[in-house]
Amino acid sequence: MNRRDALFATGALMMASTAKAAADHAHHHHHEGTHPWQAVLDTAGICIEKGEICLTHCIMLLGEGDKAMAACATSVREMLASCRALITLAGAESRFAPQLAALCVDVCKACEAECKKHADKHKACRECMESCAECAKACKARLA
Repeated sequence: MNRRDALFATGALMMASTAKAAADHAHHHHHEGTHPWQAVLDTAGICIEKGEICLTHCIMLLGEGDKAMAACATSVREMLASCRALITLAGAESRFAPQLAALCVDVCKACEAECKKHADKHKACRECMESCAECAKACKARLA
């Protein structure tokens, strides 16, 4: 066997070993199937995305003197905090995730109600309202 053949054989062996390790990792029990909190994680993530846009919109309008947006900004801020915490605990399958999910139902419903007041006038509020409704629905379904 010459040096070229030896290098080729070594490279092939390393690639086969790496492929086997990747296959073993992919079949690890923890990586099979969907995460038990996946729907909650997905909807909470969308809530955060839409909430950040809504909060920015509220702040801009507040800066222009529209004091009617203060309550909306407050409710969105609360929703953002609760959804971020929910993603952390639910993602980790924490024993506290169900309690936080139950709280998030209330927080998201409150945000939904506040954003609804502005939904016809502001797209950001409408989208935040809709995402809150979906997140509350996913939390309720997971807790059922």
